[in-house]
Amino acid sequence: MTPEILAAHRRKTRRFFMQCGLAGIIAMESHPLLGQGDNNNQSLDEAINGIESWLTRQDEFRDISRGTPLPHQLPESAKKEVGLTRATWKLEIVSDDDAPSRLRNPLKKQTGTALDFNQLIEIGKTHAVRFPKVMSCLNIGCPLGMGIWEGVPLRKLVWMTQPVNNLRRVFYNGYHNEDPSQLFRSSLSVNRILEDPVDLPPVIVCYKLNGHWLTSERGGPVRMVVPEAYGFKSIKWLNRIVLSNIPHANDTYAKQNNDLDSPIKTFCNLFPTNANYAANAPIALTGWAQVGQAGLNKVQVWIHPKDTPLPEGDKYFETAPWRDAKILGPPKEWGGDLPDGKIVLPTDGFDVSGMPEQWPIRLTKAHWATLHPGLKPGKYIIRCRTVDNNQHAQPMPRPFRKSGHAAIQAVNIVVN
Repeated sequence: MTPEILAAHRRKTRRFFMQCGLAGIIAMESHPLLGQGDNNNQSLDEAINGIESWLTRQDEFRDISRGTPLPHQLPESAKKEVGLTRATWKLEIVSDDDAPSRLRNPLKKQTGTALDFNQLIEIGKTHAVRFPKVMSCLNIGCPLGMGIWEGVPLRKLVWMTQPVNNLRRVFYNGYHNEDPSQLFRSSLSVNRILEDPVDLPPVIVCYKLNGHWLTSERGGPVRMVVPEAYGFKSIKWLNRIVLSNIPHANDTYAKQNNDLDSPIKTFCNLFPTNANYAANAPIALTGWAQVGQAGLNKVQVWIHPKDTPLPEGDKYFETAPWRDAKILGPPKEWGGDLPDGKIVLPTDGFDVSGMPEQWPIRLTKAHWATLHPGLKPGKYIIRCRTVDNNQHAQPMPRPFRKSGHAAIQAVNIVVN
């Protein structure tokens, strides 16, 4: 973590514990995240391991790219040759040979009509949109990174092909080493592309992240970004879009028993904690929450003795004595290496002053904190959960693993 990110998190967490009164001040002085000031020593490093700012620098995103070799690891000369640079990138938008849509103006390399990067940026001068989104993998229990994504609505490019009829599905893929066995494809209903659901940004053909050109590792020069979806819908190294009359999804991810139509879920985790705490001293806990399509109303914490029987017949601990945590407000410093440290305007979800219109913002992440009363000596388990704006407590209402990770975290501690 960079010093500025760590300093911002310490300031934010310090403000929260000061608001908790005398007990908060005591915990603040004893907690390793706060009590040692800005000294970047080993104890502080251990306490803040895994903490991120609200926005993530491009080079700090967790990477789960596909390909052999990974496209972003190709030599620059090879990237140039296969269209993975801004100077050589081309995008085809064509009809499906097997289930054709009728297009008057398909965009093809063969006819010299494929879209190049300069043309995309020119369209972006009048039609670009920006929105915040957490990038999250359906099968991984933590976000990969959080960013402000910028690009052109996909529908603008679809209309350039002058579709006439027989268009129900749009599928797309990125560069895959010219090897059919490495093809990774995703798809969307054309209706999601042409008309946005209430309060959702458009699907975009994206070329910037946090105000900077997309790096190759993040899927540049151009990738797809689907605001409400898990990462497998936001294909990297985009170079081909197919307009089809098939009535169903044909995503590569379907072959791995994944739910293709699941929007990202609301759930939370703790930041790494101490393994040992002092008896009868307040326990300061912080963490992050992924804010899914249903929003975030609460984060709650429950600490119980390890040898105490769990509630019988209560798989998701709905009857446990959960305690509300505090959802922290917008940070003064956004992180993410933003130009001049400011949100580029206009950005969906932010007002003209660059402040959020509401908080937490859906489809992003938030931080939380709580000061738990001291405990007697013994072994304990810490659990945390979210409650969304529909009053569904994690992992409900969609608890099934293949629709996205949302398991309730359990962390063991010892109180001495």
